[in-house]
Amino acid sequence: MGLRFGLLGTGYWAAETQGAALAGHPGITFAGVWGRDAAKAGALADRYGVGAYRDVDALLADVDAVAVALPPDVQAELALRAARAGRHLLLDKPVALSASAAELIAAETGRNGLASMVFFTNRFCDDVEAFLHEAAEAGGWDGVRATLFASVFQPGNPYGASPWRREKGGLWDIGPHALSVILPVLGPVEEVAAVEGPRGTVHLLTRHSGGAAGTLSLTLDAAPAATRHEIAFHGSGGWAAVPKGERTPVEAFGAAIDRLVRDVDRGVTGDPCDVRFGREVVDVLAAAEAALRRRGTVRVSEVTGTDPA
Repeated sequence: MGLRFGLLGTGYWAAETQGAALAGHPGITFAGVWGRDAAKAGALADRYGVGAYRDVDALLADVDAVAVALPPDVQAELALRAARAGRHLLLDKPVALSASAAELIAAETGRNGLASMVFFTNRFCDDVEAFLHEAAEAGGWDGVRATLFASVFQPGNPYGASPWRREKGGLWDIGPHALSVILPVLGPVEEVAAVEGPRGTVHLLTRHSGGAAGTLSLTLDAAPAATRHEIAFHGSGGWAAVPKGERTPVEAFGAAIDRLVRDVDRGVTGDPCDVRFGREVVDVLAAAEAALRRRGTVRVSEVTGTDPA
């Protein structure tokens, strides 16, 4: 029934969000699970009553699309492998940890005419999408202020033991969420400046193609009393805050499945959250990382070698 999906990954996000949404979706077939730990793959497959695969290529041969819940560097390698096998992609953010890796995936999906989706959670909430559409149509924005302070390294947090999050921090983990709602309103980022602060905080300044500017503060290690998630645009009409998103992560992932299935059924590509947009987000993150190293301003095109538009 419908597209056959395979799930790559066995961690908390794979089990509680992606696996739950795949298993509960009435329009697709959840065909199987592959993971780097065969025992975990078997346990997760048993939980949802699907097959466990020891060989990722065997899973790719049995499905039409893959959902990926793996560290970004691992995801990038396997997403490229899946695209070369002609499989549609439902990826997590960020798509990859380098602009070049993200570009390879985007190029391969384009060559093979594949549908793709990157799961920026709130971009699959109707209230957020409606806000972004109205804000982009209205225009007149001078800039944006975003403060995303999470505190994931506290005891019991399911994401706190993630090695890639400890290494890459808020810039790469929650930075994509911020950029996913900022770019559709203010346009592509042309220049980035960045400095580090206490508790792993990264502060970004972005200059967009239309002249607007952004200030973003991001960390995964905020003091528990200082956690905050606020994104607000400002301009001649005052301030406008982005809604929080009315769907749970499982519901939002179900909406992402809906959109991917719709595109496959219609034979179209180019969703606003496809891998090309995911690549654009990675381009900005890579430029920000370079700006931190150089302690200066970096043009996105200088780092990526691509046109940010």
